[in-house]
Amino acid sequence: MSIRKIVTLPDPVLRRKARKVTAFDKELHTLIDDMIETMRVAPGVGLAAPQVGDSRRLVVVEYAEEDEQLEESQQPPKKLYVFVNPEITDKSEEEEVGLEGCLSIPELVGEVSRHSRITIKGFNRHGKPIRLKAEGWLARIFQHEIDHLEGIVYPDRATRVWKPSAEEAEAIRD
Repeated sequence: MSIRKIVTLPDPVLRRKARKVTAFDKELHTLIDDMIETMRVAPGVGLAAPQVGDSRRLVVVEYAEEDEQLEESQQPPKKLYVFVNPEITDKSEEEEVGLEGCLSIPELVGEVSRHSRITIKGFNRHGKPIRLKAEGWLARIFQHEIDHLEGIVYPDRATRVWKPSAEEAEAIRD
């Protein structure tokens, strides 16, 4: 495994519609493993293949809802998701506005409205069909990452984008 360079705007790969994955081979597995390592080191909660310069329909997400009443050592473990050729097949009418940042757009944040609940289908790293119902922040993360596969970055959907103050940046990291 190796850490890959995260590309940033205005790199054209971030504006290109990614192509479907057709081979579930060793090269794909290497890309997946590298993306997971890159996401963790960055650190981030999700990463799409175009963000590492590879224009294929692949996202990795690692996230767990935190329980504010539990100490850090008692928090539930993060769950790792790998989706190849992901598609949102259902979404709630309700939307929520939330704060987003992006590893490919460093030093900026924005307010983005996203569907509260979504259903995603795709394939795992071995080509087996998978499906996931996600809500809240997990749904937001998947929508953000799947947008990358369409050449969309969060400022395209944001009502407001700004450079956060040091205090805001710290609060966002927490």
